[in-house]
Amino acid sequence: MKKGAFFILFLVACTAISYTTTGCTDKKPAADSVAVDTGRVDSVVEDTMETIIEQTPMPKAADELFDDFFFNFCGNRKLQRSRIRYPLPVYMDGKVSSHIAQKEWKIDHFFMNQGYYTLIFDNRKQMNLMKDTAVNHVVVEKIYFSQKRVKQYLFNRVNGQWMLTSLNFKPMYENQNASFWRFYERFSTDSAFQVESMNDLVQFTTTDPDDEFRQIEGSMAPEQWPSFKPGLIPSGIIYNIIYGQEYQQSSQKIFVIRGIANGQEEELVFRKRQGRWKLMSFNG
Repeated sequence: MKKGAFFILFLVACTAISYTTTGCTDKKPAADSVAVDTGRVDSVVEDTMETIIEQTPMPKAADELFDDFFFNFCGNRKLQRSRIRYPLPVYMDGKVSSHIAQKEWKIDHFFMNQGYYTLIFDNRKQMNLMKDTAVNHVVVEKIYFSQKRVKQYLFNRVNGQWMLTSLNFKPMYENQNASFWRFYERFSTDSAFQVESMNDLVQFTTTDPDDEFRQIEGSMAPEQWPSFKPGLIPSGIIYNIIYGQEYQQSSQKIFVIRGIANGQEEELVFRKRQGRWKLMSFNG
């Protein structure tokens, strides 16, 4: 399911929820009933979206592109259970520690509930892999900053179908992105450090505050960051999808934040300068 199709389902779900919560009545709500149980509403929205996704069969063509398959895998419990190779091996620091039987698998909605996901690339050429139908191996990473661990979901295309074939737990700092993860963990939560991590001039493209359909471009000094920074800088737990890109000890990282249902995208470009990561540009 492409993101556009997923957006349509999202709108249908929201419409259904709106109808459910307002009901078929002309009566005005009592004064003390204005407060909304947002937790309940969120749960209803999630359940409705999941039901719609599950009732919409995944087209065979969705297996051609990993993203199309994965959005279905995240939202469709029946499909998810059928696209796992059981017993699923679980690796801990490179060694098999256990196996998960089919009846033991717990449905994982990944980043669907938070409404966005993140990606990291060394260069723009690597970004082309997202649309490459020849890719047959993809790793979805769930990065836990507090635990300093990475949980990897390894997917392979088997007989034309994407399958989850293993789980792998690794220390967060034992990979080619270790230097950047150390930096980003602090950058994502420390506003003063963000300003310290600006280039002398940072190029930006952002939405015009007076016209949401218009983009403005320019450059800003570090002290202007609080006024111009993107609305979302994920922290705590983030995701990364490896479509086959081979990371190097690169002096550049492109950090992408993609909305699932709204089509929004933010992009932050960092480069190493004299041993320190600096934000060079952003688009958001």
